[in-house]
Amino acid sequence: MKKFIFQVMRFGVVGTLAAAVHFSVVVALVEEFMLNPLYANVFAFLIAFQVSYWGNRYWTFSESTVSHRAAMPKLFAVTFSNLMANQGLFYIFLKIIGLPYMLALFLVLIILPPVTFTLGKLWIFR
Repeated sequence: MKKFIFQVMRFGVVGTLAAAVHFSVVVALVEEFMLNPLYANVFAFLIAFQVSYWGNRYWTFSESTVSHRAAMPKLFAVTFSNLMANQGLFYIFLKIIGLPYMLALFLVLIILPPVTFTLGKLWIFR
C-alpha cells in the first residue's frame, strides 16, 4: 500500500508539472499570439504530454519493464483518447457553458488525470 501511495504522489507531481506547462502554453499562445484557445489547447497538450510521458515513464512507473515498443501503441490510444476528451470538455466549458478559457482549462486539467493514472498503471506500464 505504501508503494502505491508514493506512486500516486509521484504521479501527482508529474501531473502538476505537466498541467502547469499545459496551462502556461495555452495562456502564452492566447495572450501573446491571439490564438484561439481551442487551437492553443492542442499545441499545449502535445507539449505537456512529453513532460507527462517521460516523467511517468522514468519516475512514477519506474519499476515497469515494459519496452517503449510495447507501451507506445497503448500510449497512443490513451493519449489520443485523452486529447479528444480534453478538447471535448474544453469546448463544452468554453462554448456551451461559457466559462472564461482559463477556468475552463483548469477544470479540464483536474478532471482527466485520475483516468490517465489508472490507465497508465493498469494497462500501459503494467
